[in-house]
Amino acid sequence: MKDIFHRLRGALSFSYGQKLFLLATVPLILAVSVISIVVTNQSRDLAEREIAALEAQLIATKREELKNYLSIARTAFVNTYGRAAPDDEAAKLEVSQLLSAILYGQDGYFFVFDYDGNNLVAPRQTYLINRNWTGLEDANGIPITDELIRIARTGGGYHSFDWPKPSTGETGRMIVYVNGLQDWRWVVGTGIFIDDVQQTVASARAEVESRIAQTSVYIVGIVIVALLGVFLSGLVINIRERRLADVKLKALTQRIIDTQEEERGRVARELHDGISQMLVGVRYALELTKRRFQINDDRVGNSLDKGIIGLGGAIQEVRRISRDLRPGVLDDLGLGPALQSLADDFAQRTDVTCSVETVVFRNRLDQEARIALYRIAQEALTNIERHAAAQNVTISLKGKRSGAHLIITDDGKGMPAQKSQARTSGGLGLRNMQERLEQIGGTLRIRSSTQGTMIEAQVPLTHMLRPEAGSNDDDNQRKSA
Repeated sequence: MKDIFHRLRGALSFSYGQKLFLLATVPLILAVSVISIVVTNQSRDLAEREIAALEAQLIATKREELKNYLSIARTAFVNTYGRAAPDDEAAKLEVSQLLSAILYGQDGYFFVFDYDGNNLVAPRQTYLINRNWTGLEDANGIPITDELIRIARTGGGYHSFDWPKPSTGETGRMIVYVNGLQDWRWVVGTGIFIDDVQQTVASARAEVESRIAQTSVYIVGIVIVALLGVFLSGLVINIRERRLADVKLKALTQRIIDTQEEERGRVARELHDGISQMLVGVRYALELTKRRFQINDDRVGNSLDKGIIGLGGAIQEVRRISRDLRPGVLDDLGLGPALQSLADDFAQRTDVTCSVETVVFRNRLDQEARIALYRIAQEALTNIERHAAAQNVTISLKGKRSGAHLIITDDGKGMPAQKSQARTSGGLGLRNMQERLEQIGGTLRIRSSTQGTMIEAQVPLTHMLRPEAGSNDDDNQRKSA
């Protein structure tokens, strides 16, 4: 299970370039998606309102057309109806024949029902004539005959329902306008199918959807172009950064090699100028002791003492070189005692007063931080010895909320402003101090004037470790970092 988890975690881990690409593209995609949804919804709502207005306008036109048709038909039989009595069958027959003869279009005609529901006129659908259609409804349950009678009784009006077309027999939506002949108890009306209106509305909706789809395609195309732009820009930047990183890496590698060769040269000079000469002196003293021993010279002891003294000096020199390369007190006792030892050697060697102020840390610094701060102090003291002409030096090591702080101050002549960011002639140099701290997430600040120089190195809290298990207060007092 753990292997599967680690594999999934590895598969889902992204490189820096991928994270940068996702950081640039995900908000863009989300923003464009939201904009696309909003634009689509608003466009569809606006189109629906316009289509609804168009439909209402077309239906209103149809209604006016129906009303005009019925007015024309009423004008044709108004004289006959006006002179006839309620039971004048001859007049009714004349009006029925007149309405049956009036046809328009493929499906236009006039129909007549009496108030009892009997159909009297239906020229295009003669199967309706002389039959009672009370309770007739369309496929959707909308009442037809009863509703037409009710509308006619109340003075006339419009009604809409599904009805088969006389020309094709297919069912379509129909709007009718009826009026009542109250003396004869007749419902006179005509209707018109609104398929063309529905087709116009459907065509408008299809055009709207087509435009929305086309707009969506444009948006997607713009997003793809933008993503390609981001990708290509990121690729160019990545290639450029890689080239710069390669150049910096080559420069850093060359500088490391130069530093190593410089350090090797320094150690070689110290071995040649110090230990080698001491050992040569010891060899001469031992050879002199051998010759005097062979001739029983009383000065054998003096030459032997000189050899022993020279050997002791060589041993001390080896210890000094070893301590400069890697002080054992740094690993054994911690950073505070190591800085104290470094300051004591510096004061003894240069006759410059060097004081160390330390505060016991609640937690200890890890190895990287200890080495970095020690090397910074070592290089700072070397620079002070070579360039500052100082009389007093103070080393302060304290722990704060932001981390560990190492401050080195002197009362020397300071350094030129242009040198504060440059590499010095020996040791690690100020530039290497900065790089050491950058590797562990720390910061380096240098302030210099004619009254002296202050170097402040800060190490973050991430390099502060808890005391080891079993450590007591005495151990914490003994270890200052």
